[in-house]
Amino acid sequence: MNKPILHFAHANSYPAGTYGMFFDQLREHYDVRALPMHAHNPKYPVDDGWRKLGKELGEELAQRYNEPVILVGHSMGGILSLLAGRKRPDLVRCVVMLDSPIVAGWRASALHLAKLFNIESKRSPAVASIKRRNAWPDMEAAYQHYAAKAMFAAWPERVLRDYVTAGVEPEPSGGVKLRFTRETETAVYRTIPHHLGALTRRQYPVPIGFVGGTNSVECRLAGLAATKKLVGPHFRQIPGGHLFPMESPDAAAGATHEMIQALLSGK
Repeated sequence: MNKPILHFAHANSYPAGTYGMFFDQLREHYDVRALPMHAHNPKYPVDDGWRKLGKELGEELAQRYNEPVILVGHSMGGILSLLAGRKRPDLVRCVVMLDSPIVAGWRASALHLAKLFNIESKRSPAVASIKRRNAWPDMEAAYQHYAAKAMFAAWPERVLRDYVTAGVEPEPSGGVKLRFTRETETAVYRTIPHHLGALTRRQYPVPIGFVGGTNSVECRLAGLAATKKLVGPHFRQIPGGHLFPMESPDAAAGATHEMIQALLSGK
């Protein structure tokens, strides 16, 4: 019997190859597929609200599959899945957003004004991403650079190795560089959707759920009221931060599988 197709969309700056351990667990139940890297196709440039990135995902589904699929996305990928599922519900069985909170209400208004007046908060991840180191002598030097950082201390070694393998590429002039460019990463942060609150005022066209990290700073900053309104009873948090699929891939996969089964069964 063929396993159901699960199409995954990755977080900003973390190519799909980063999620190898997470995928391995999900493959017990699903045929896991993914676009290796979002936001780098010139046909779908980063725009305000990520509308073109959502369109890219929708068209990817239409071109790849002849049946509706399960959509799972982490952070940016969860929002792209949300957008694609709304536009093309005929292509989607359900959507699971992994730590992808919806910015709505006064926070959305503040975000919109900040964009209009080109104001960047000191807490914005764009402040760090635009200056992020993006070149090393070799792959091992890149790995050691990340391994020394506190934010990666909770990651299993294989996850970090997978991230470096997927996220770093040879430089023609020698050495290696980031594959997901820091300019694109920054552009994505600066165009976070502020218009999604409207989705909570009508029935979403396919079953949708949310799994987040209990210690996610992103969820705390965005607030969770709008997300809870959108997903209703299909809301869950597990121990970890915003990057819990990398920190605890087994637990993240288990929670994702349970959410998918709940959504598909209508429970």
